[in-house]
Amino acid sequence: MALQDRILFEDNHLIAVNKLPGELVQGDKTGDTPLSDSIKYYLKRKYNKPGNVYLGVLHRIDRPTSGVVIFARTSKAASRMSQSFKEKKIDKSYLAIVPKSPEIEIPEMIRNFLKKNEKQNKSYVSETPKEGYKEGITHVETLDKSDRYQLLKLKIMTGRHHQIRAQLSNLGLPIKGDLKYGSKRSNQDGSIDLHANEIGFVHPVKKEYLKIFAPHPKGIWDIFTVKY
Repeated sequence: MALQDRILFEDNHLIAVNKLPGELVQGDKTGDTPLSDSIKYYLKRKYNKPGNVYLGVLHRIDRPTSGVVIFARTSKAASRMSQSFKEKKIDKSYLAIVPKSPEIEIPEMIRNFLKKNEKQNKSYVSETPKEGYKEGITHVETLDKSDRYQLLKLKIMTGRHHQIRAQLSNLGLPIKGDLKYGSKRSNQDGSIDLHANEIGFVHPVKKEYLKIFAPHPKGIWDIFTVKY
């Protein structure tokens, strides 16, 4: 899908895009073209801008994950939005497809402790406080079920590394396709079925509350009924 067809919101201060699974938000050692570069090229062409285009990367979601990502188009917006992220004033929710498992009771709130292993790029969960572990809080709602899977909506209250992936795996419900966290098989395209579907925040300049929704990918997601 072309970038312009994935733009969810755009004004003079911000641009929000529905990231594809497998797409990088920001450049890394792989050398693959990141979403940030694609947006700069789009803005340069659309507004016929000479020279370099400013784009502030405000946050990231994992490469195999899809969903809404917001970028700043001005340094003022970047500074104010970065402060909002730092102060946890951004509301974020995700959709996840996990195995259907009647014997596992899904709590309305997952509250435990996580620690990132840098070498493995993986987080581990402890049910009790430990040195180096940080508290992770996620609210969970079951939206729909199929014969083999269930669709969850997750609202994260803390932004820990791989928080949702690690916490669901710890429950015995790894996200579909997430081999790193215990899924039995990968998805054909290398994605995991985790989608950042909604983000809400106070606009950094207009001071109005803004909520942005990102349609989920096609495929297995379509077997579920998603109500916003």
